[in-house]
Amino acid sequence: MRIISGKYKGRQLVNFKADHIRPTMDRVKETIFNKWMMYVDGAKVLDLFAGTGNLGIEALSRGAIHVTFVENNNKSMNILKENLQLLKINLSEYQIQLKDVMAFARQKSDTNYDLIFIDPPFTEKMAHDVMNAVGKSKLFGTHTRIVIESIKQERIDDTYGDLVCYDRLDYGDKFLSFFAQPE
Repeated sequence: MRIISGKYKGRQLVNFKADHIRPTMDRVKETIFNKWMMYVDGAKVLDLFAGTGNLGIEALSRGAIHVTFVENNNKSMNILKENLQLLKINLSEYQIQLKDVMAFARQKSDTNYDLIFIDPPFTEKMAHDVMNAVGKSKLFGTHTRIVIESIKQERIDDTYGDLVCYDRLDYGDKFLSFFAQPE
């Protein structure tokens, strides 16, 4: 795993061997950031199911001002912390929440994020359930962009609350679904 662009470009993240982590592939990550290039600089980012921090750290590298990483697995959290320390990322640029993503989405929040990355474990219902929770939450505002990675067998609706899917990209056995409020 490496950082593709920005101030940490080319830097390798911590190598790991773990069955519980499935980092986003570089080509998928590159697609997300190419699509959202104009939204990243100065953004407040939420990285749900953060894992190693791959997506959130890429956002910081490209100019995001703050990332909130949410992960409930201790092993993943340790790798995430190692990656943040390896790159010497300033503590003021991120917050780590060791918390269940569904509980985080349901909590009252005054923060609207500009970009939300969701990379849940691949199950038959997880992506749908998370999008349902996010769609009912106060985590997003009128200009928020959301991307979720899911396997094709998973149910992903075209709308969740005020969020509408405006693009879906096919990556073999996976989809990237992009959501926002209609303008």
